Amino acid sequence: MERHFDQELKDLGTNLLKMGCLAEESISNAINALKNLNRDMAIKVIGDDKIVDQLELLIDETSIRLLSLRQPQAGDLRFVTNASKIGSELERIADLSVDIAQRVLEIADKPMLKPLIDIPKLTAVAQTMVKNAINAFVNRDARLAEETILMDKDADNLRDLIQDELINDYIAKDCNSASRAVPLILIARHLERICDHATNIAEDIIFMVKAEVVKHHPEKLQEL
Repeated sequence: MERHFDQELKDLGTNLLKMGCLAEESISNAINALKNLNRDMAIKVIGDDKIVDQLELLIDETSIRLLSLRQPQAGDLRFVTNASKIGSELERIADLSVDIAQRVLEIADKPMLKPLIDIPKLTAVAQTMVKNAINAFVNRDARLAEETILMDKDADNLRDLIQDELINDYIAKDCNSASRAVPLILIARHLERICDHATNIAEDIIFMVKAEVVKHHPEKLQEL
């Protein structure tokens, strides 16, 4: 019975890891669609989202079943209860990639307003945060989770930089540029929200590993 429970926990972790890899891939594909103004790739990102949704449902069902039938204790209990929360965060990350793809469809038939400089930088931060959050989960690495949380301020700064440039240097000077600038502003916001969800995952991992609540308590990060 104990061995079967261990396998169920392993399968739950495997599905979360698979979901995380799909979320990472969706970010990459959405931004590649933007760089190339590729409608087909954007449409693929939107269509592939159903796979992530199915995995989220599977993770939820498994977590509920394990809680009700196995009654896990201590670390196993934290793992199972957080699995559903992490799955929800990964599903939202994939949804935000869909949002990016939809913005790409809005501008795919128009010339790019400006060279993409800061959006790729913000994308790199988002991808690193998601990847680190997943690795922290796999390795039960609270320190890596903490490092992930601390990266979020870089994402906020880049989002503000992108937004300010597009508003002040383009929309304010030529209102006709708004149809191409606004989707880029929204893409920056979507990427920053992806970073927020990676932060939430990292906070859940710290609780899972250390039983420490750091949400809304950044000062505790220095204590771990």
